[in-house]
Amino acid sequence: MKTQIGMLLYPGLTQLDLTGPYEVFRRISDTEVHLAWKTLDPVRSDSGISILPTVTMAECPALDVLCVPGGPGQIALMDDLEVLEWIRQRGGQARWVTSVCTGSLLLAAAGLLTGYRAACHWMSRDQLALLGAVPAAGRVVLDRNRITGGGVTAGIDFALQLAALLRDETEARAIGLQLEYDPEPPFGPGSPDHCGLDLILALQRRAKGMLAARRAASERAAERLRIRSRGCR
Repeated sequence: MKTQIGMLLYPGLTQLDLTGPYEVFRRISDTEVHLAWKTLDPVRSDSGISILPTVTMAECPALDVLCVPGGPGQIALMDDLEVLEWIRQRGGQARWVTSVCTGSLLLAAAGLLTGYRAACHWMSRDQLALLGAVPAAGRVVLDRNRITGGGVTAGIDFALQLAALLRDETEARAIGLQLEYDPEPPFGPGSPDHCGLDLILALQRRAKGMLAARRAASERAAERLRIRSRGCR
C-alpha cells in the first residue's frame, strides 16, 4: 500500500509552503501525494501563481500524513468551519499531522495541537498559545506525531525529516541530494535571531494590518475551541 500524503491547497496560501515540501514528498518511495481543496478549480496563491488541486476534500482518500501550509489565506480559513472540520477529521485519522509556517494555526484552530509544542512563522508564533499549543522557536519541531515547520523555507527541512521517519535516513539523504539541497544564504540566516532590530521592526510595521487580522481570527477560533471543550464535558 502506498503512503497517502494529503496537502491542503487553498486560496491565498504561500506557494512555497506547499511546493517546497511537495518536491520532497513526491520523491519518497511508494508514496502518493494529494492536493486537496473544495473544488478542482485552479487555486490562486498569495503571489498570484495558480495551482491545480488533484482531488476535492470530499473525495480525498484516507491519509497517512496530513500537511497544512500557511500564508495570508490562512486567516480566512480560521473562520471556515467546513475546512476546520475536514482538518480535524483527517488529522485525527492520520499517522502524522504536519504543517508549515502559519499552517500550524489552522491545525491548532482545529484542536489538533492542544498541549503540543509547535513551530510557526516568527511573526505569528505567539498566537499558538491562544489556541492551546506550546509555541516553540525551532525551525522544525517534532512532538509525538506532530511535526511543524517554521516560516516558509523550513518546509523543505521538515519534509526531509518526515521522509526519514517514513522510510529511513538514507532515502532522505538521497532526496536531499536530488534536490541539491545545500542552503547558503548570501546575506546570512533569515531569522530574527540573526537580524538587526531595525529590520525586524520594519517588517512588523509592514505586516501590521495582516498580523492584527490574524490575531483577531485566532481569538475567534480560540473562543470556539473553549465552547467546544465545554460542550464535550
